[in-house]
Amino acid sequence: MKDVIIPKDFKARYYKILGKENKVFLDYCIKPLRKSIRINTVKYPDYEELAHYLSETYGWDLKPIPWFYSGYWIENEDVKEGVLGNTFEHFMGYYYVQEASSMIPPVVLDPKPHENILDMAAAPGSKTTQICQMMNNKGSIVANDISIERIKALRFNIEKLGCLNVATIRSNGVSLPYKKMRFDKVLLDAPCSSEGTIRKNWKVLSRWSVSYVKQMSKEQKKLILAAYDVLKPGGVLVYSTCTLSPEENEEVVDFLLANREGAYLEKINIPGLKIREGIDGWEGKVYNSEVKKVARIWPQDNDSEGFIVAKILKAR
Repeated sequence: MKDVIIPKDFKARYYKILGKENKVFLDYCIKPLRKSIRINTVKYPDYEELAHYLSETYGWDLKPIPWFYSGYWIENEDVKEGVLGNTFEHFMGYYYVQEASSMIPPVVLDPKPHENILDMAAAPGSKTTQICQMMNNKGSIVANDISIERIKALRFNIEKLGCLNVATIRSNGVSLPYKKMRFDKVLLDAPCSSEGTIRKNWKVLSRWSVSYVKQMSKEQKKLILAAYDVLKPGGVLVYSTCTLSPEENEEVVDFLLANREGAYLEKINIPGLKIREGIDGWEGKVYNSEVKKVARIWPQDNDSEGFIVAKILKAR
């Protein structure tokens, strides 16, 4: 394994959160990430049959991911990600290469076939296509992103995976072109500093800084207000990031609670997934106690990427 340089500020801030367990966390940060796929039941409904076929054909040791029914870890250490994306079955859209933690936000959103869903920062489409799968390709999904290049990837994956209930829109998320629309559920998988993805991309550490974290937090606060504002009364907003900093997670949720009436959190419990509660204060700031219901998914707990998910409800 190549040497990975972890910034001193990064080590120090997570020692404040984790104490002696920080060493375990840092060890997992530089441990290679397990590869995983999601079988796309829109195109191949019998996911167990396809999993068996993939195992027999390619020699993959597939282990079910407990929190999503058609998700599988690939336990073979010698299988490269490029190989996973270079099979006939992948070309046909029968499965999608997706990290296991990335499958959690749609599970928390729990989309139904009759609902109108907004995926606010959708590209490249991992969660959009998973939501479509969970809706049995019914209802409607608006998939938004700011970047034309990313929207090209989003549209490619939507088409490849056979999703017929998705419309794509380009906006910055804050100035939405559909402000008069109201959605049953909104997923905001927010742009972030990506601390949780270090295991997959060690270059994340080269651009990491506390100032970058704070910059992202400012943008996320704008996005979460916009996401909440297009939600129907009684609707659900799932806010998630693949980063672990309190500024980008609990502080953003706390900001929403302080600036919008009727917002409250629901505790997340998913069988087979180890979850820790949110942090109710950081660097001298005290957050609303509701943020303890934010789900922290640490890489050392589930041998996965780091992820944080909040389930926010809008009062009727």
